[in-house]
Amino acid sequence: MQNKLFVGNLSWETTDESLSELFSTIGEVTEAKVIVDKFKNRSKGFGFVTMATDELAQQALDQLNGKELDGRAINVSIARPPREDGDRGGDRGANRRDSFYR
Repeated sequence: MQNKLFVGNLSWETTDESLSELFSTIGEVTEAKVIVDKFKNRSKGFGFVTMATDELAQQALDQLNGKELDGRAINVSIARPPREDGDRGGDRGANRRDSFYR
């Protein structure tokens, strides 16, 4: 288990502060970050919360998944590590030209 959580289905009005406030009801939050669209300057609908311990993260996941925040039922799960640069998935059209000439 890790102590960083992914939080999805956030409202556009959700802020770092409101996200932190909700998760603080479980225990110590070391970081709460709503991912913001830099062009629209509003939430992209997801964010990340880092709890002080793995145990607090598990409690937050168990107790807050499906709870309402700013009018939306949020989805809480364990955050996955970032992808490696070369690990984007799919072939990204690499074989399109080759298949044309077959």
